Amino acid sequence: MQTTHLLENLHQQTEQFLQKAIGEWQMLPPEILAAKPSPEQWSAAQCLEHLNIYGRYYLPAIEKAIQEAGRKGIGSAQQFSSGWLGDYFAQLMRPKSDGHLKSKMKSPKNAVPSASPDPRAMLAEFIDQLETLQRLLTLAADTNLNRVRIPISIAPWLRLKLGDTFLFFTAHIERHLLQAERAMQPSRQTAPGALSLS
Repeated sequence: MQTTHLLENLHQQTEQFLQKAIGEWQMLPPEILAAKPSPEQWSAAQCLEHLNIYGRYYLPAIEKAIQEAGRKGIGSAQQFSSGWLGDYFAQLMRPKSDGHLKSKMKSPKNAVPSASPDPRAMLAEFIDQLETLQRLLTLAADTNLNRVRIPISIAPWLRLKLGDTFLFFTAHIERHLLQAERAMQPSRQTAPGALSLS
């Protein structure tokens, strides 16, 4: 696929996430974000903390890799081709077209959220991370998405192409924002209806 097309799509998707977080979720009472649909299920705030844990690892790793590529003079490439491992991870995370998840997955121990995270703090950090992601997508336009590689959080000896890392990272966000919306549904019966991510 064309690099510019990929980055434009990722920008649009991230903007959609931002509009959801800023335009809708910031208006909700913290109690709705903190509500669990059942004792064993995550609240929306826990979904956000889980995403923030990933962002705390991947966003600095991506920025560092882009900066190093710039110092080494690794310029952009017109085309991006997904690697088999990166494509596998992205497809595994990405929800189906109807919004349902393809498979249930157990989170790594270091990415399990706390029992009762602060909803407002988690949402504010998430918004900051999305704005950082937008900035990095802009910087990535001058970077070779095929050559620059990012170590994955659960196995740093495995490295994904930068383009695949962006695809995996945004698919992971989409997955857990849908989960968060479902977690809030029982508590939002008397609140304004949530907009879909589509």
